[in-house]
Amino acid sequence: MTDRPDRGTSPHPLPAPTPAKGFGRFPVGRWFMFAGVGIALVFMISAVVTIRSIEDARQARETLVDVIDPATLRTLEISNALTAQESSMRTYGRTNEETSLREYREALAAEHRALDALTALIPRIPERQRISVEVANLKARGEAWRRDYAERVIALVPTLKTDAARQNAAINATRSTEIRQSLEELQNHLNRLHEIGSVQLDRGWQALYVALIGVAGALVAAVIVSVLIVRHVVLRPLAELNEQVRAVAQGDFDHRLRVEHPAELAELSGHVDAMRHRILAEWHRSSETQRKLEDQATELRRSNSELEQFAYVASHDLQEPLRKVASFTQMLEQRYGDQLDDRAKQYIAFAVDGAKRMQMLINDLLDFSRVGRMGGERTDIDAEGPLRAALNNLAAPIEDTGATVTYDELPQVHGNRVQLTQLFQNLIGNAIKFRSADPPEIHIGVRRDGDMWEFSCTDNGIGIDSKYTDRIFLIFQRLHGRDVYAGTGIGLALCKKIVEYHGGRIWVDTEDSEPENTTRTGTTFRWTFPSGETADE
Repeated sequence: MTDRPDRGTSPHPLPAPTPAKGFGRFPVGRWFMFAGVGIALVFMISAVVTIRSIEDARQARETLVDVIDPATLRTLEISNALTAQESSMRTYGRTNEETSLREYREALAAEHRALDALTALIPRIPERQRISVEVANLKARGEAWRRDYAERVIALVPTLKTDAARQNAAINATRSTEIRQSLEELQNHLNRLHEIGSVQLDRGWQALYVALIGVAGALVAAVIVSVLIVRHVVLRPLAELNEQVRAVAQGDFDHRLRVEHPAELAELSGHVDAMRHRILAEWHRSSETQRKLEDQATELRRSNSELEQFAYVASHDLQEPLRKVASFTQMLEQRYGDQLDDRAKQYIAFAVDGAKRMQMLINDLLDFSRVGRMGGERTDIDAEGPLRAALNNLAAPIEDTGATVTYDELPQVHGNRVQLTQLFQNLIGNAIKFRSADPPEIHIGVRRDGDMWEFSCTDNGIGIDSKYTDRIFLIFQRLHGRDVYAGTGIGLALCKKIVEYHGGRIWVDTEDSEPENTTRTGTTFRWTFPSGETADE
């Protein structure tokens, strides 16, 4: 096939699909744009009418509810106050009781309050000039009544007593009639304005209803047009493409995918068909690759089997000759030691030491190779158990050096018990080996670090220079000669492999290893370990 990419190179871009023709060249967005422009015009007109209707209705309601109705109420309050004044003054003129005079003054204060409230509403009332004139006439006629009748009665009561009202009855009748005429004119005018406002409010609501009906009609039309576009321009071509894809999915991989419209689906079907073509090529290539991978996996299993056989030979067959060399060399020294000079005895010692170091190196290499390969099952365990096992293994050097090992309360971790014992044993053993003049003091600490536990092993030994903190974790790397400190140089590399196999990391805390003064006072190793499920809960 022509689309098969060369091995080791990136796939080249897919070829451009054949462009659609006729109405198929229009994308779905263009169809919706044509329909949307028309519908948008209808919506804009309806929206303008709706906003205008809402504003007219709002203004009519505001004028009616917030201005005309309160003005009518204030006019009624003025009428009641004037009536109360006339009644109180007439009673005062006949009875001369101070109670009636007090009621007159209270009614006068109520009239003034109502007049002030009505005057404040005048600037917002339609036909405010005429209303202002009518209010002024009403106010003037009320003052004329008080001047010609009320104040006159109050002045005559001390001399005429109960005849004061009777002698001024004609004036009261005249002025009261004038006030009623003014009130009637003002109330009739406000009632007429109320009717006009009600009619305007009704018209505003009717216009709003018509506009809302227009919006609803435009919405229905938009939905119908959208449904038609979706059905004929989207759903039907999608159904065709779905049928073609189903045919390919059912095994007809040579079935060609092609949809004529709209432009997006035509392009999509072209790209999908190109991908189908390329997938077929990649499938043939991956089948060949899978076969080769299976061959490599078989070869890898065979190689692992040979490595396991080699490990068995190394742990048994290779060590047996070394044990014989060491044993017979020592027997040679014991039996013929009195016949050998010092140089011969030194050679024998070199041979025994070399055999033993070779045995130690083989054992350490086996331990290093087994991490993550054999016996690596991990479970939730209490970290204190492996630590105690390591301390038991190191009981002799701890007692010989007078070392003190302390530790925090250790948590539950998820790991391999044997490997965790090796980890503790190597770190504590190093702290004892690389001790200073003082007896070793070793502390195992722990703290929580997110989903992990961070352990630490701190000692008071000779310390490690910061420039060697990365080198010490490499296999066979030593900072001291064998004549100074024994060892194979595998211990810390084994610790690093164990920790990383469990998903953690190990490092030297240089801040603890090198304080501000120039004398190093010990080393702190830190490593992280996954927590157990029980600890997480």
